[in-house]
Amino acid sequence: MEWNDVLHEMAVVECADSAVDIGGVEYDSRRVGTGDLFVAMRGGAADGNRFIDAAIAQGAVAVATDSREAYERVKRERREIAVALVERGRRALAEASSAVMGHPQQKLALSGVTGTNGKTTTAFLLEAMLRSVGRTCVLIGTIETHVGDEVRVSPHTTPESRDVLELFADGLKVGATEAVMEMSSHALEQERVWGLPVDVAMFTNLTQDHLDYHGTMESYFASKARLFDGVGAPPPRVAVINADDAYGERLAAGIERSQVVRYGMEGRGDFVAEDVRMRAGETRFRMVTPHGSVEMRSPLTGRVNVYNLLAASAAAWARGLTMEEIVRGADAGAQVPGRFEVVPSANGVTVAVDYAHTDDALRNLISLARELVKERGGRVITLFGCGGDRDRSKRPRMGRAAGERSDLVVLTSDNPRSEEPMAIIEEALVGVKATGTDCIVEADRAAAIEIAIRAARAGDIVLIAGKGHEKVQILKDGTVPFDDVAVAAGVLRT
Repeated sequence: MEWNDVLHEMAVVECADSAVDIGGVEYDSRRVGTGDLFVAMRGGAADGNRFIDAAIAQGAVAVATDSREAYERVKRERREIAVALVERGRRALAEASSAVMGHPQQKLALSGVTGTNGKTTTAFLLEAMLRSVGRTCVLIGTIETHVGDEVRVSPHTTPESRDVLELFADGLKVGATEAVMEMSSHALEQERVWGLPVDVAMFTNLTQDHLDYHGTMESYFASKARLFDGVGAPPPRVAVINADDAYGERLAAGIERSQVVRYGMEGRGDFVAEDVRMRAGETRFRMVTPHGSVEMRSPLTGRVNVYNLLAASAAAWARGLTMEEIVRGADAGAQVPGRFEVVPSANGVTVAVDYAHTDDALRNLISLARELVKERGGRVITLFGCGGDRDRSKRPRMGRAAGERSDLVVLTSDNPRSEEPMAIIEEALVGVKATGTDCIVEADRAAAIEIAIRAARAGDIVLIAGKGHEKVQILKDGTVPFDDVAVAAGVLRT
């Protein structure tokens, strides 16, 4: 694609004329190939403008930069390089990538989901419903990425726009007509989703998380709300909102240009769950909607998954599925890795691994476990830790949430990152102690998992919370392989 044609699609402040052809777009200098445009943008952790020379050495023939200094230097010192000064680096990355890749986002119906908890499961459920009626999808989320039937690793919940658009383009090659994306607050705030036309947007809930980045709940909420305003694109056609969440109601009240569809379990909403029945490995309820009432069944367990099913069902309806097709799709939905994932056991103890890493998610998880052990008189043993280099204020809150309804708490490490594990544990321990619940402290996560399982007897549930699907543990000295499911399975075998 000619450089001048790319320039027409970016918000350019100033540029140097050139007749070069652009073969691709990159923002990571290590991935640049011959003939590429390198978009140099300032980020929270690094400034891409520091790597312009490295990108040129790799074969870049053009540079788009959000730095006046970098622009002037390239124009002065590298006359053979096409260069443009752009208003905002991330927007330029999205606009240039879209142009060079042929605007793949315009050829897919995109559904986006945001919220503190439930994004991953809701996205998986919606994809399952769409696939059940024969639609080929692209799924982008925390656990993994799907391009049709191909499963790929997800390095981030929401990748940079260039990578999203490449996934969309790959999806089109295999016949995709739909895309489902988790959209994190960071991605919305940083405009990694710039220019993506969202057809259906979903809001699950908002509870305290990521305040190390956003600072306040109001700022956090404002980032989530951007999905419903449109980020460089028109607002979504349909907004699916949790009516039982206070922030959801605030959000819905401010939406003017989208059709609002509410869902809930407390008698409010357009998609409402009634007569909920749960047991391990199964949830049933009656879903009452303006389009008819249907009996829902899912292999997922728990009240939180009723909300996720309602959100996915409302979105599937908005994407044209009938009530009967939604029922079949929900029933076919598979277990989501690391979301109340039960580890096989032959000793009568239920061991479940879950990603719950906020106080609200932990409280919901323990409430589910309490319901499941009620009939058999078992206990709930909860293992958790708190992440390092993240919002410290939620640590005692998580401790309190763990202690409130558990019979025993095992407090351990999550991903301590650059912090000392015991320093993190001490802050969480304050919350556990406030509840008076027995607590065992063991900083070594593998040893802690063994302690929790060995403490259980037939009829008990052991919850291993915080890391879920993750396959590594991030320590001060580096990243090491670690899989809660594999560690728990190893203990159960011995």
